[in-house]
Amino acid sequence: MRGVVMYTAGDVRVEEREDPKIIEPTDAIVRLTATCVCGSDLWPYRGIEPTDHTAMGHEYVGVVEEIGSEVRTVKVGDFVVGSFVISDNTCEICRSGYQSGCAHREFVAGTIGTQAEKARIPHADGTLVATPGQPDAELIPSLLAASDVLGTGWYGAVAAEAGPGKTVAVVGDGAVGLMAVLAAEQLGAERIIAMSRHPGRQELARSYGATDIVAERGDDGVAKIKELTGGLGAHSVIEAVGTQESTMQAIGATRPGGHLGFVGVNHDVTIKGIDLFFAGIHVEGGPAPVRRFLPHLIQLIWDREIDPGKVFDLTLPLDQAADAYKAMDERRATKVLLTL
Repeated sequence: MRGVVMYTAGDVRVEEREDPKIIEPTDAIVRLTATCVCGSDLWPYRGIEPTDHTAMGHEYVGVVEEIGSEVRTVKVGDFVVGSFVISDNTCEICRSGYQSGCAHREFVAGTIGTQAEKARIPHADGTLVATPGQPDAELIPSLLAASDVLGTGWYGAVAAEAGPGKTVAVVGDGAVGLMAVLAAEQLGAERIIAMSRHPGRQELARSYGATDIVAERGDDGVAKIKELTGGLGAHSVIEAVGTQESTMQAIGATRPGGHLGFVGVNHDVTIKGIDLFFAGIHVEGGPAPVRRFLPHLIQLIWDREIDPGKVFDLTLPLDQAADAYKAMDERRATKVLLTL
């Protein structure tokens, strides 16, 4: 099968990889219908994370082609959406709603690699969710978004306790930040402030429910949020970038007693304990337990109540994966869908 391999920073190739096979009785083989490039894939692409002939990709939808003898909840022929974290969905951590911390957790990125024609998904019953039927073609981008960025943005909004009567600020205008805006709107937030400098992304954020746009960053961004909230800060803040600046901006924008949901994959972020102590805020985040939300998100998409697929602003065939990475790295695309 064809699959994307990152040899080293900036060196992305599509080459023949071995077809996956059933190894454990809880496995499923999925023939992928669509996959994509994630903002977190840019960390190794830019040399910030190590990479050495790494199988790339962790977002995926497709049709079940084969199942192990112990798989019960999906069957051959089902169209499925899978989380970017493998989980059994039965351990104590999973049952508490944090499947991304499963006792049998395995990250799809760098191991399975779903920027490919097929993938072996371990713990299929706990990781994959079948759609109500075979989806229409126009739904596939939205279902693909549910595999990671929609579920991650949704978790950020839930962790930040976005809801009725709340002012929500979203730090980051990439795919996850835009999905967090959508989630905050769906959760009933009264006011949603999207922090963005990019006109196209600002427009998409407004289409997803943003009521205000703040272009300032850092201390200026914090000051603007406070100006918009009577000097108090937002009730709920979602951090969807993962840099030192974005993290401190998010903490500063959260009012005392407010909630910060951090879902940007962070690198070299250092928070002084005294700063967090005097902020007086609730903090929750990390790898999103997408599996917790998948059934609900799939139904919202199926019923055409949300359209997260609009976040894909460039579509390329798998063979042009290198161009997809370059487009996202150069910020010419928010998120690239790869067709198979």
